[in-house]
Amino acid sequence: MTGTDIRERVRARALAEGFDAVGFCEAALGGAAKRDLAGFLAAGHHGDMGWLAANSERRGDIGALWPEARSAVVVAQNYGPAGDPLAALERRDRGTVSVYAQGRDYHDVMKKKLRAVARWMHEALGCEVKLFVDTAPVMEKPLAQKGGIGWQGKHTNLVSREFGSWLFLGEILTTLALAPDPPETDRCGTCRRCLDICPTGAFPAPYRLDATRCISYLTIEHKGHIAQEFRAAIGNRIYGCDDCLAVCPWNKFARRAGEPLLFPLAALAAPRLAELAALDDAAFRALFSGSAVKRLGRDRFLRNVMIAIGNSGEPGLAATAEAALADASPLVRAMAVWALSRLLPADAFARLRARHRGREADAAVRAEWGG
Repeated sequence: MTGTDIRERVRARALAEGFDAVGFCEAALGGAAKRDLAGFLAAGHHGDMGWLAANSERRGDIGALWPEARSAVVVAQNYGPAGDPLAALERRDRGTVSVYAQGRDYHDVMKKKLRAVARWMHEALGCEVKLFVDTAPVMEKPLAQKGGIGWQGKHTNLVSREFGSWLFLGEILTTLALAPDPPETDRCGTCRRCLDICPTGAFPAPYRLDATRCISYLTIEHKGHIAQEFRAAIGNRIYGCDDCLAVCPWNKFARRAGEPLLFPLAALAAPRLAELAALDDAAFRALFSGSAVKRLGRDRFLRNVMIAIGNSGEPGLAATAEAALADASPLVRAMAVWALSRLLPADAFARLRARHRGREADAAVRAEWGG
């Protein structure tokens, strides 16, 4: 059996497991990927994501992660939405969840399939394998570009001619020496829609992301209070942001996800903010069981919900925000104060502030009250 035959058997097996695209490349990264990572970290654009810096040496060098690896099998799973995800931004009494998190946790969905492929490779081809789904220091987007799956667009995410912006990625590193696929070339051209639509100006330059200004980072990765300069721009986004992905012209070739487990869960399609604000920890865990949202934790999630309530323009949600003033989490209480400052007339907010003055123990919440 030739090396090409082996490679095509691996590709066929991965496609049979339900992946939408498969590519092959050498288990090594070029100098550009390492330099980009070093520049990103040196600029502090990773924010609270200390794990990026802690694993930077292994992240930029697959040989340091697993010296025996010779090839990478890169797989992609389409999670394309059925409609325009930006339309939900107009429903201000509802929260919007990033498309990638509306279905079952993609880590679980993809890992099950990857394990099946990796097990088959080990047993049928006699090779050693290691698999990854965004859970180890592997720079998956440069590998996907090397393997011909797509290219990193100006928004730094992967873009595919066949699937647009909507792909999950996973990798199997193997001791097999497999012939590489031709790498994909950058096809962004002069387009800059993804850069121009960003609500918070998170792109200091094309192909450069300052994560500390990104709504996805702020609503998911950031652990503390969200700075006031970003709150209005967050709108009703309670988990992530799809703006830069959704406007990509290559999405004209995208199609709806074919994996049923990635279809939107009822609780995440267009959740009512008032109902989300009433969640205690047990209810939060039950509602988001099996979802990527669960990893956020109830307090940070409700912090985001309070910001969305403040941006809703719905005076009827003021009572919901006022109830959150008694929440155990200062993250939630602080954003409840901010929401009330936006929803209540100035005199009503002043009366409420007078009743709460001197009663708040947390400094950040006191600052939201104005002293």
